[in-house]
Amino acid sequence: MPAEFAPHAGTWMLWPQRPDNWRLGGKPAQKAFAAVASAIAQFEPVTVGVNHNQFMNARQMLSAEIRVIELSSNDSWMRDVGPTFVSNGNSLRGIDWIFNAWGGLYNGLYFPWDLDDAVAAKVLEIERAPRYKAQLVLEGGSIHVDGEGTCITTAECLLSPGRNPDLTQAEIENHLKDYLSVEKVLWIPCGVFNDETTGHVDNLACFLRPAEIALTWTDDKSDPQYARSVEAYEFLILQTDARGRKLTVHKIQQPGPIL
Repeated sequence: MPAEFAPHAGTWMLWPQRPDNWRLGGKPAQKAFAAVASAIAQFEPVTVGVNHNQFMNARQMLSAEIRVIELSSNDSWMRDVGPTFVSNGNSLRGIDWIFNAWGGLYNGLYFPWDLDDAVAAKVLEIERAPRYKAQLVLEGGSIHVDGEGTCITTAECLLSPGRNPDLTQAEIENHLKDYLSVEKVLWIPCGVFNDETTGHVDNLACFLRPAEIALTWTDDKSDPQYARSVEAYEFLILQTDARGRKLTVHKIQQPGPIL
């Protein structure tokens, strides 16, 4: 799996519209998504998947260079529901994980999620990329890689009972190694406090480059996030990556609450 900071050929997004998730019929979110898509489109091709009843609205709001495709979904989180692309030289394939809305009937965020679970396969068909169908519940936001054999995740997320309750940590790690072609998985204990995805790593820690990680941080000892960030920091500074390098961890102050 290439690193997120590596050059890539394009970006896929999904269009927001759920009234229970997005205020004012999703209009403010749609405006924000359109701005993000336009910014990315200055540098690489962008495709936006849209439910049929929002197609004309999205086409009008998105700039002409952005490809708009009718693609049914339950919500707008392409990073989590879309395929994980992996490469082998010039060969590109995609991993289609099982998606169950971040916890299924145990503690998932919505039901049904069947349209989201079908997104990855549809994207791969559109892109004509071969598909690996993984037998693992996983979202894209729960993993981060350095492109050189190292993956970071959180135990809170991948070991949560709403995802893969019948698999051990070792079994899940073997799946990650097999599908992502990584050699080492670093299990940070917990994600961000009160994260509704149950501990995704992508808003806690990410690789900036091989052997360098940005970590969500707060200096406020009364903040529930403080203990989690300290635990993650103390774990990471003791680790090495797949090539034996010690990790440099950069503390990034988290934004304050908006309410």
